[in-house]
Amino acid sequence: MWSNKLLLTTIASLLLQTNAHTPYQYSQALRARIYVTQSTVADSYDFVIAGGGLAGLVIASRLTEDPNTTVLVLEAGATGDAVGDSINPPVGTYYNSLVGTSYDWQHVTTPQQNAAGRTIRWPRGKVLGGSTAINGMYYVRPSDIEVEAWKGMLNSDNAAGLWGWDNLYAAMKKSETFTPPTPDVETTGNIQFNAQSYGAAGPLHVSYPGFMLSVVGNWTPSLEAIGIATAADPANGKNFGGFVSAVSINPTNWTRAYSKSAYIDPLPPRSNLDILVSATVTRIIFNGNNTSGDQIASGVEFATSATGTKNTVKVNKEVIVTGGALGSPNVLMHSGVGPKDVLDAAGVPVVVNLPGVGQHLQDHLAAPVVWQSKVETAGDIHASNSAFSKQAQTMSFINSAIAYINASTLFDNVAEFEAGIANAFNTSVQSLVHSQSSEVIDGYKAIYSATQNFVTQGVGLIELLLSINAPGSITIQAALQHPYSQGRVYINSSSAFDPIVIDPQYFSHPADVVVMREGIKLVRQLGSAAPISNALGAETFPGPGVSSDQDIETWLAGIVSTEFHPQATCSMLPRSQGGVVNANLQVYGLANVRVADSSVFPLSFSAHLAAPTYGLAETAAEIIKNAYKAPIISNNTAGPASQTNPSKGKNNALAFATWSKKETILATIALAGIIMLVC
Repeated sequence: MWSNKLLLTTIASLLLQTNAHTPYQYSQALRARIYVTQSTVADSYDFVIAGGGLAGLVIASRLTEDPNTTVLVLEAGATGDAVGDSINPPVGTYYNSLVGTSYDWQHVTTPQQNAAGRTIRWPRGKVLGGSTAINGMYYVRPSDIEVEAWKGMLNSDNAAGLWGWDNLYAAMKKSETFTPPTPDVETTGNIQFNAQSYGAAGPLHVSYPGFMLSVVGNWTPSLEAIGIATAADPANGKNFGGFVSAVSINPTNWTRAYSKSAYIDPLPPRSNLDILVSATVTRIIFNGNNTSGDQIASGVEFATSATGTKNTVKVNKEVIVTGGALGSPNVLMHSGVGPKDVLDAAGVPVVVNLPGVGQHLQDHLAAPVVWQSKVETAGDIHASNSAFSKQAQTMSFINSAIAYINASTLFDNVAEFEAGIANAFNTSVQSLVHSQSSEVIDGYKAIYSATQNFVTQGVGLIELLLSINAPGSITIQAALQHPYSQGRVYINSSSAFDPIVIDPQYFSHPADVVVMREGIKLVRQLGSAAPISNALGAETFPGPGVSSDQDIETWLAGIVSTEFHPQATCSMLPRSQGGVVNANLQVYGLANVRVADSSVFPLSFSAHLAAPTYGLAETAAEIIKNAYKAPIISNNTAGPASQTNPSKGKNNALAFATWSKKETILATIALAGIIMLVC
């Protein structure tokens, strides 16, 4: 084996022989080879992935481990490389955010009748990596109770072998490489974890910030003071109670870890993987049906703008839709797959009448209580603009102290609360569902029934979150985790470039505002508990003037906002319950189209959605591979040029086949050096 010194000397020597190209330049060249243009994209691919967000990039990376499988990813946004200063430093999520820029879809809801008639912003990432490139980086798994409840709803022979806690847990661990916190961070933050509950060899780095503030260490003792236990091993399906969560961060350089940096950027040359950015999928093209009557997708149409030329790429095997809770139903409906009344009104010819597309929308709502701070916060450090504030470890701090609380803590009389929920459901179920479809109504009933079972179990109805990123203040938020209110998304135009209509129907079920009200009361109780009370000054928002139940409910209507966790719009449920995909992620009525992202989760999770979506995407890749008996090649092996797509790369100046022998050797050695230096 070469010594490190000899390897580096050889790299340096070869670099000098080739006009002093650097390992960084070669890594950029290797990465750039994956990106194609409209003039270099091939005519056909085995799989076309509609959406280059979290799930799309995971699946693309995994499928192309087989060198004989060709994949094209179509992403409406840019690569994100031009705004790395906003994406990569974790602190950028607070102070240099891409929210509101061209890298954000800038969605807004319809006016919400029960939220003071307000429209509410729904930022979503419009960039490779999707929302993982702009989110708060929490890495929180759902509880095993919730995941098992989801499996129990599927009514499928395949469900037991694909889903459920054990399977999702293994898939999440497959995606991860976990690094424990430094001893100082662990002690200062009072962090508890079990390293064995995480993966050790996956593409995605999961760890903790490199810097911690002492007020975070007050979190779990203060929760214990009001009777909320600490979750000692929250990654193992037992997230009930208080803890400081792991985050998606790379501790080798204190940068954001997200689907692009984890699953795409480190790849060796793969001539069988193409990514086309700034390409919006306008529709899936169908050509006849199979013997079962299911429509066969033959291609995908895309364009760069509403007035731009529409292009079509042929599909040899499948279309995989990974646009998320908003993008996936948008693609399906513009392809003629969805509720007939919606499609007719939008002027889109109906291919498959599938009433559940866009329905069952669930989202987490959050509201803050703010105090003056008596201690230094992360916001104070950032505002100082000191040399310390600009160090990579300091800039890696993000909020991740949370707790999950059930109704037994929120209510003195849980039975009365349960009876109130049931009464509202029984007297107004029709008005709670924005669909005339009996299937969708039956699906709401199934989701309601499963959610009711969580009320007194070890599952969070409310999430508490500590935030210390604003100068001079400390915030504790309450966030609704299992809404009884369901909304929908739908199209009102035949143009895929027009915004999708988002109507989450916030607070349409009265139980949701009651849960949130009691959550705010619990936040204030926590704020009065030592030791965290010693860090808090006067409450500045909403302030002591908002104290009665009616005061709090009125205030909530005017202040609640999304926690950025929409799901369930392409639910994995039986078709008879408004389901859109089966346990194999196949869209009902379509022969070769799957949806594989957070839109398929039919039940809201007490979690942040990145972790379960990584697990879902890893599982989806295995389902697809097994369907075509594709051999699984090591993730670190570069395959030869695809034999199934000979037209690919003819006009690509960076095609691997055009490299000289010396350039190929050099790039390989340089890449090895980079891996050694940064891993």
